Amino acid sequence: MAAPLVLVVLVAVTVRAVLYRSSLAAFISERVEVASPLNAWKRVVEGLALLDLGVSPYSGAIFHETPLIIYLFHFLIEYAELVFMITDVLTAVALYLAIQDFNKVVFKKQKLLIELDKYAPDVAELIRTPMEMHYIPLKVALFYLLNPYTVMSCVAKSTCAINNTVIAFFILATIKGSAFLSAVFLALATYQSLYPLTLFAPALLYLLQRQFIPIKLKSKSFWLYTMQYAALYLCSLVVIICLSFFLLNSWDFIPSVYGFILSVPDLTPNIGLFWYFFAEMFEHFSLFFVCVFQINVFFYTIPLAIKLKEHPVFFMFVQIAIISIFKSYPTVGDVALYMAFLPVWSHLYRFLRNIFILSCVLIVCSLLFPVLWHLWIYAGSANSNFYYAITLTFNIGQILLVSDYFYAFLRREYYLTHGLHLTRQDGTEAMLVLK
Repeated sequence: MAAPLVLVVLVAVTVRAVLYRSSLAAFISERVEVASPLNAWKRVVEGLALLDLGVSPYSGAIFHETPLIIYLFHFLIEYAELVFMITDVLTAVALYLAIQDFNKVVFKKQKLLIELDKYAPDVAELIRTPMEMHYIPLKVALFYLLNPYTVMSCVAKSTCAINNTVIAFFILATIKGSAFLSAVFLALATYQSLYPLTLFAPALLYLLQRQFIPIKLKSKSFWLYTMQYAALYLCSLVVIICLSFFLLNSWDFIPSVYGFILSVPDLTPNIGLFWYFFAEMFEHFSLFFVCVFQINVFFYTIPLAIKLKEHPVFFMFVQIAIISIFKSYPTVGDVALYMAFLPVWSHLYRFLRNIFILSCVLIVCSLLFPVLWHLWIYAGSANSNFYYAITLTFNIGQILLVSDYFYAFLRREYYLTHGLHLTRQDGTEAMLVLK
């Protein structure tokens, strides 16, 4: 499997290297779908210029990246293109290794359930085989490295690529069962963009399963392990934040990074749901609706944890998708991360209801983004309503896609235990409905 992975990496690096040297690089780096006020490369360069002049990069309203990022590029600015290509490759390799281990765990669990006779007798066609699962890690790496969204983020030098790398290593550490590394990378991901805080729940559930600790609120071992993991996470986060303070000798980065993410003061158009809504709203209502919009990312964590407590990796996939849809400044790089996981759930394709239509919606929206932007900003023959309409359609498409996978996953799990051929009490065929 190593040879195909190396080939995919070589193709991906070649594509990026060619695009870096083409005239498209400047065009892509200006696209609002690819770069946001949080992660745009131009803003990083501006922050570096202020740092070189001995001025705090957070003294203005331009730079909103974390101190570790600016100090990273303070030393590696000459090799920025190489850094972004390496981060993409590291992300793909981390996801490859993570899914490889996850497939082993899934197969062992499936074998145990078959031996314990936990599956219905007529579900042989739903049982996953080693041959079917063999190429899934390679497909995940392929989906990430050659996804146009990922390629554009890399060419634009959006720091979203670095965030994805940190999250990928967090997933790898979690699936490997390393609580310490999982907590460290989760703290680093939270430090970078705040929203990965919600990934604490699926990581904890997976690690509890690895330790064979029952997920029961009355269990002492459950609370002991939860406290240990939470302490590791919080200590790591405090250390990283204190390190940032020592680098800058100032706490200015906290309101400039996290205050900026939560309060959404910059209404530059992007592929998210915030900008148009708050541009049209009366100012005295904005605080209330900012809270309402922001709570969406965190609101679904507890119900999903209850419903998917036995399936924490699928829970993690859904949570990453929710973050990419409902965060305040999303880009296509965020979308690329959760889309890389779609091959992992290839066994759900037979249960998906609208996959073709939703795929077409997402592709068409992606193509229409630059068209409607040009009509609005340059041609003047459209207005912001047109661009927001396609943004809204794109996000609705993502929500329906994740919902479709969620329904398909629950449906397959139900069939595994109750059988494929469901009947009513009168003997007629029954239909499974998600409520």
